[in-house]
Amino acid sequence: MMSGSVIDNTMSSGNSSVAIPADISGHISDLDEDDDLEVFSKNTTLTDGSSFNASMQTSPGSMVNQYKFEEEEEDGDAKDIFVTVDNPESHVTAIETYITYRVVTKTTRSEFDSSQFEVRRRYQDFLWLRGRLEEAHPMLIVHPLPEKFVMKGMVERFNEGFIETRRRALHRFLNKIAEHPIFSSTEDFKIFLTVEAGELTSHRKQGPGFLSRMGETVRAVAATVRGVRNQPEEFTVMQEYVESFNQKMSSLDKITQRIYRERKEYLEELKECGPAYMLWSNSEEELAEPLKSMAGCLDRCCKETEEQVKQLNDNLIPALHEYVLSTETLKAVLKRRDNIQAEVEAKTDALATKKAEKEVESKVLSLAWDSLVGRSPEEVKQQKRQKLAGEIKEMKDELDKMEDRLEWANNTLKGDWSRWQKVMRTDLRSAFIDTAERNVNYYEKCLAVWESFLFSQRAEGEGSGRVDSS
Repeated sequence: MMSGSVIDNTMSSGNSSVAIPADISGHISDLDEDDDLEVFSKNTTLTDGSSFNASMQTSPGSMVNQYKFEEEEEDGDAKDIFVTVDNPESHVTAIETYITYRVVTKTTRSEFDSSQFEVRRRYQDFLWLRGRLEEAHPMLIVHPLPEKFVMKGMVERFNEGFIETRRRALHRFLNKIAEHPIFSSTEDFKIFLTVEAGELTSHRKQGPGFLSRMGETVRAVAATVRGVRNQPEEFTVMQEYVESFNQKMSSLDKITQRIYRERKEYLEELKECGPAYMLWSNSEEELAEPLKSMAGCLDRCCKETEEQVKQLNDNLIPALHEYVLSTETLKAVLKRRDNIQAEVEAKTDALATKKAEKEVESKVLSLAWDSLVGRSPEEVKQQKRQKLAGEIKEMKDELDKMEDRLEWANNTLKGDWSRWQKVMRTDLRSAFIDTAERNVNYYEKCLAVWESFLFSQRAEGEGSGRVDSS
């Protein structure tokens, strides 16, 4: 049995609101990377939730009450840039209706002209930033953005729950960039955080054009066709890890979304129980009080279940799904590294062919050429050797540069891979612990509700027994 002591419930994330947001598991089933449809209801408003501070009976010896995150003990003063994404607003034009988000930046960095900036950005601006970072640093791992949505179900999707889900994802994206040792110092990131919308539009137009992107695609396809013959073992291990990680995260993502849907269905059924008991109490005079107590207990458990469902949708599902998306980024980075190696191998083969051509000169062709131009075979051979030597030297210089680039790509990817794994493990561990903490709190609170009911009914029964005996 639980102790009668009462403690305040404190949630590590501080998330609030009693309203259940739209089911993001439904969003995920209708995603499309090719459409940016920002349209939604023009009457959209956001719910201002209050902090969750219900006090219920909990076990003072609970592991939750004793656990401390390792991250909480780290020095938070080392961070010198803080970014917040909030305050979504709708904008209506003759062409479209779209959403912008306020981006507030506070920093102590000397390269910024001020210590605080406030700008408004739409989803396409975030896409531009991610594309620029990926283009400038192809061997670094950029945190994923939330997907775009297709037309199907658009009216339901672009509602309050969808906007809030996207806002949180965009907030996490910018903070991941701000925490990255290289991305956070780029000029593109600074521009994104500081310039007004009109100026950012001009910067967006300076990005890579269609032909540039098409050229990259053609090179990637050509490299894929060629393949990589001698991939270093460490990158083979990386690829195997990513494939395995993707399968596990995808499974966890689907299972968690199914659990969320089942808990939501349970909540809807639970909401019907309290009123049913109250209605029953109106026709059972002798059972009226116990029935009303049951209704009250069910209502309290319903509120706790509502919070549990909301936190599952707000915390665990996004954490898992973002790392499902991260695996696609990892695959793309590994493929870009392989493309560089494939180009090195192709250039190496071309150089070997050119060297063989120099060694095996056709005497017949030399004599035929000599008879046509009236020069000695030796003179012709010498000129041909010089030409081949020049071509070989040029190819060697190109190969040296390509090998240097490959070495840079390998070292850069290995360094960022280690960083990504550390961040990933911290994020997922935090999400799992947070989920465990919330579940323990949920069941302790519901248990306290029913223990209180049992205590009141037993006390009433004992009192009735004493009255009857007298």
